[in-house]
Amino acid sequence: MSLNTLTERKSDIADMLIGDSAPMVALRNMVERVARSSASVMICGASGSGKEVVARAIHAFSTRATKPYVALNCGAIPAELIESELFGHEKGAFTGAQNRRTGHFENADKGTLFLDEIGDMRFDMQVKLLRVLEDGLVSRVGGNSALPVDVRIISATHQNIDNAIADGRFREDLFFRLGVVLVQVPSLAARVEDIPLLLAHFQKGKAASATCQFDQSALQRLMTHDWPGNVRELRNIIERANVLFCGETVDAFGVDQLLGRAAPKLIAVPPAPPPTMAQAKPTARIDLKAEVEQMELERIQAALAYADGVISEAARMLTLKRTTLIEKMRKYRLEKIAA
Repeated sequence: MSLNTLTERKSDIADMLIGDSAPMVALRNMVERVARSSASVMICGASGSGKEVVARAIHAFSTRATKPYVALNCGAIPAELIESELFGHEKGAFTGAQNRRTGHFENADKGTLFLDEIGDMRFDMQVKLLRVLEDGLVSRVGGNSALPVDVRIISATHQNIDNAIADGRFREDLFFRLGVVLVQVPSLAARVEDIPLLLAHFQKGKAASATCQFDQSALQRLMTHDWPGNVRELRNIIERANVLFCGETVDAFGVDQLLGRAAPKLIAVPPAPPPTMAQAKPTARIDLKAEVEQMELERIQAALAYADGVISEAARMLTLKRTTLIEKMRKYRLEKIAA
């Protein structure tokens, strides 16, 4: 591989795996090395940390990149259907099997099969999966013949597999087959310095009129959050910010509202003392109605932002009836941010 090709390859991987932090640099180096082989890979990391993005990167930069990439979430498929999903079935194999169906192994032949949440696979299916990995042959449910397949397996889990093995929930021999190479995806809390780059990535390609901006205080507040939902949580926060603060600049208080940390600043203003005779006559015209309406609008917007657009919750904060708040929202044309 030439120096130019190697540089382009690193740049392409960086476009998929965003971040300049030490953990992300190490992860990209690992992905580059792993992609060169056809060894089975197990990706470990917390939910929302980007395990499937890593799996796609490994496939994209492997020799199988032009062949199929097929993904299956083992935890999302009903237990009675997982075998058919993986291996396919013949017509009449079970009630409802009206036609022959090819499984994910056949569909991924010569390519990559990504098994997400492999730790949730039921124990008896682990035995059948191990047999396929050992023999390279699959048999459709209800079929009599074995079909050869050439598939690279990339699996992922948020569980502690060592604990699952110790508890008898995961086969150790299957782990040895799936985890020839282990790749650990860092949590977002372990690489908060990447948040500005991730923010720019999620806003990329969107019209300026459809997005918001984050000032320095907002970025600092984002970087102090513990991010239990990881990158997925960050992406959702940014999408929410674009809806609630479209065309505006979000500050630290706005971030607190988006994260549910702080209630809106609904501070009662104490009544002013009665004016003296000298003060009674204003020196300039004051549009009191406009001033009051502006203050009311700001308070309603703040309450709706904190309540994620839920009208009943915002009304409770403002000590208003729900119907009264709806009328005021119509008055200020705020219906579009209601849930």
